[in-house]
Amino acid sequence: MKPTKKILPVLLFVLVLSCANYTDEISIRIESPVLPVLTGKDANPVLKVEMIRQQLIDYSLQKIVVSLEGTTDLNDIERISLLKSDSKGNFATGTLIGEAQPPASVVTFRDNFNVTEDTLTFWVSVTLKENIDLTHRIKVQCKSISTDIGKIRVPAADIQSLRVGVAVRRHMQDGVHTSRIPGLATSKKGTLLAIYDARYESARDLQGHIDIGLNRSLDEGRTWEPIQIVLDMNKWGGLPEKYNGVSDACILVDDNNGDIYIAGLWMHGVLDRETGKWVEGMTGDSTRWIHQWQAKGSQPGFGVKETSQFLITKSTDDGLTWSEPVNITPIKKKEWWLFAPAPGHGITLSDGTLVFPTQGRDEMGKPFSNITWSKDGGKTWNVSKLASSGTTECMAVELSDRSIMLNMRDNRNRGNEEINGRNIATTTDLGETWTEHSTSRKALIEPTCMASLHKHVYNDGGTEKSILLFVNPNSTSKRDHITLKVSFDDGRTWPEEYWILLDEYSGRGYSCITSVDENTIGILYESSQADMVFQQIALNELIGK
Repeated sequence: MKPTKKILPVLLFVLVLSCANYTDEISIRIESPVLPVLTGKDANPVLKVEMIRQQLIDYSLQKIVVSLEGTTDLNDIERISLLKSDSKGNFATGTLIGEAQPPASVVTFRDNFNVTEDTLTFWVSVTLKENIDLTHRIKVQCKSISTDIGKIRVPAADIQSLRVGVAVRRHMQDGVHTSRIPGLATSKKGTLLAIYDARYESARDLQGHIDIGLNRSLDEGRTWEPIQIVLDMNKWGGLPEKYNGVSDACILVDDNNGDIYIAGLWMHGVLDRETGKWVEGMTGDSTRWIHQWQAKGSQPGFGVKETSQFLITKSTDDGLTWSEPVNITPIKKKEWWLFAPAPGHGITLSDGTLVFPTQGRDEMGKPFSNITWSKDGGKTWNVSKLASSGTTECMAVELSDRSIMLNMRDNRNRGNEEINGRNIATTTDLGETWTEHSTSRKALIEPTCMASLHKHVYNDGGTEKSILLFVNPNSTSKRDHITLKVSFDDGRTWPEEYWILLDEYSGRGYSCITSVDENTIGILYESSQADMVFQQIALNELIGK
């Protein structure tokens, strides 16, 4: 017993010293937002740490220990860094707090960093290698922080593992100011085709110098070929390119023969906001601007000086080359102010009919949604009756009973907290008649934004099954919380336990979904982290197996 009595005080003294080493002068707050971690970016925010001093005392950071335990493969990571936030606490890359380190299970930063502000916010950032497995995850935790005035108590935090992805398009990439309005499809050969507005001069919508760009992926989205331009009206009609913009593209793969169609909306010149008359004499120095959805920016008629034009280009070689565009504007009703593709992707029905989701403005200039279809392999196209009024961007799927469901952006949802939900309609006769769906404006909330809908077919023990997939900003007010939802019953329910949050921060919010293969879903969306982000989701995760 005597040895025990001698040892015990020594142990107590060590414990007291250890506890005394912590300071209460600084408190810590840790956030782990759900954000995609991307290849193709120099820095990715993965963990936010706020250090708040309780007394007016300057101090110096001396050691920060970070754990990468839970990361699928450390070899995916090129380096890990600590970066000071901007004045609002947002991720910024201007000031290093800790020199970049190679990945390890535990990474220690030993740089001295003097702190004089009441709240220091820094981010843990990772840089990924190229061509990594897109099913992998990144997980980062802050284990300890030491300063010259003592060790800081780091609270336990619910840290999530983050999905990796690819920054397919970034701001100012390839001389393009902003890439917007994603479309995504998988060819019959398994090639992924990502389309978007290449907005060269600004992020603004038409009218402007805008072409339709395309990137192809031959490895299920891990890497992407360089940009190619597939719809570009150049200096048509003697006007500069900023008065010949093409926007809002939709891509459609013909499952019958593998042909690929891309539709886009071309705007030639500008129309007067008040009179709707085409304005003469526009030059490269002109600043006059109008949008086809604003005022009288597009008008009744068929001509290029009357109404915006509906163009379709076609590829028969898996997207390597594209035809001269065909103008199908004359299939619309003459009195409609606008007839346009709805961005995203089209579908091939089980009977071989090709269907583009479309939108426009009726004879009063009011917005509508409908479909445009072809039964002869794209030689001729037919426009349906209006599915709904007061709606615009839409996407279509074929349901189990072979009816078509159209999921539509509804202007009544803007800022509406009491009644908010996507407008849903179905048709059994290619849009000659439409029936409002039982879930219309009762499910799938939105901040009034484009959304994507897709049907995925898979084999389960020899039985063919299908699910519907839906992606949009899961909010009634902001374009944030980009969320994937699943329906197992043709869109009658979207059970919350299967929702997958992809990006909780604000972005532009548009998206498009494809089946990469039978067991993998691909999503291209406008993210808070890049203009266009591609991510994969495994089927097993979606269906809970």
